[in-house]
Amino acid sequence: MVRIDPDEVLLDIGYKSEGVIPTKELSIRHDVDPSEEVSIGDELEALVLQKEDKEGRLILSKKRAQYERAWGRIEEVMESGGTIEGPVIEVVKGGLILDIGLRGFLPASLVDLRRVRDLHPFVGQALECKIIELDRNRNNVVLSRRAFLEESQSESRKKVLESLQPGERRTGKVSSIVNFGAFVDLGGVDGLVHVSELSWRHVEHPGEVVTVGEDVEVEVLDIDLDRERVSLSLKATQEDPWKEFERKYNAGEVIEGEVTKLVPFGAFVRVSEDIEGLVHISELSEAHVESAEEVVSVGDRVRVKVVDVDVSRRRISLSMRRVEGDAIITPEFEPEPDEVVPESAPEAEVEAAEPEPEVEAPEPEPEAQPEADAQPEPEAQPEADAQPEPEAQPEADAEEAEPEPEAQPAEPEPEAEIAPEEPAAQDDGAEEGGDEDVSLEDIVADLRRREGRE
Repeated sequence: MVRIDPDEVLLDIGYKSEGVIPTKELSIRHDVDPSEEVSIGDELEALVLQKEDKEGRLILSKKRAQYERAWGRIEEVMESGGTIEGPVIEVVKGGLILDIGLRGFLPASLVDLRRVRDLHPFVGQALECKIIELDRNRNNVVLSRRAFLEESQSESRKKVLESLQPGERRTGKVSSIVNFGAFVDLGGVDGLVHVSELSWRHVEHPGEVVTVGEDVEVEVLDIDLDRERVSLSLKATQEDPWKEFERKYNAGEVIEGEVTKLVPFGAFVRVSEDIEGLVHISELSEAHVESAEEVVSVGDRVRVKVVDVDVSRRRISLSMRRVEGDAIITPEFEPEPDEVVPESAPEAEVEAAEPEPEVEAPEPEPEAQPEADAQPEPEAQPEADAQPEPEAQPEADAEEAEPEPEAQPAEPEPEAEIAPEEPAAQDDGAEEGGDEDVSLEDIVADLRRREGRE
């Protein structure tokens, strides 16, 4: 190697000019950097592609030379049934590409004993595989690492399979989950727990019950040594909820449950976490019932009597008609703190309203007690503020000490007791005096005259 350029390298082959290796002919890898693939001074083996190009240069290929060498070796390995090893250089759709002197394809389903979903962690790892398909004309090589692993583990698998016995319980780790069940690694052998054997209740998907990597205890159901398959059960290690129900409840007992489904012939009631019983339409009520919707609704809590338990058929007969009292449980709602507040509100309103009659009481009889001035004044003061009468104050002064009228001309404080009579007094003065002005002395004299008369 005498020179390295970004798009080609020059190789001294002792010819009249250097040989040229284009970048795409350097390696089976795509988009490689020439400086990472070769170095100045390296000795390379190359295949002549073209003796002279338009520029008179000799075109060589390092990749094609590797192909020729690799094909011979690969054919020998396949004929002998041996294995071949190479690093993973690329992840493609459906599998991995290994560098075995050429591009060998390893399908994703054959990477491991069980299917691997994420293949990227394998990039850069050296994997040992068996060759299962070879087509030189199409330049196609198919590999299988799974075949190599199965062959290497066959002895240990046989020992594990021979040690298993139906009915035996083993602890294993969930290795993978598929739609029809879950695989459990028992130490070299993967056994299948079918979705119907995961739980006593109905399971839509195995992921509802187990997760990958979880340690579980399973029971061996069947062993096929010829096919090396093991059938396992997870629910067999758990107590049958129907037997548990039969042990706890006897016919004639009244229990609570929740209505889960309505059908034309009755209603299903969940009486346990995994158990539902049927209340036949004839057992819903004493009265004739056309449909279950007339009596119950989905979600209702009801009390039912156990009529019969058939564990073998997985059936429970229930009755609401035979329950004494109301079979439908009415939910009790506790009053919230905010609801209690309005009860005390009327009492507060009554207490606040009690002083009002005392304030209004003196209004209809302002002159009933003219001499007891000290008692009505505190109660009538609010009304006096609301009805200011400048002429009312002299009467209060005259009744207390009978001072001279001229001593209090400037005080405009009104008195509520005479407020209703003021218009009458003014009207009388207006009738007697006509349009003449009425003096303060005349008003005081008139009031005295009226008091003496009354």
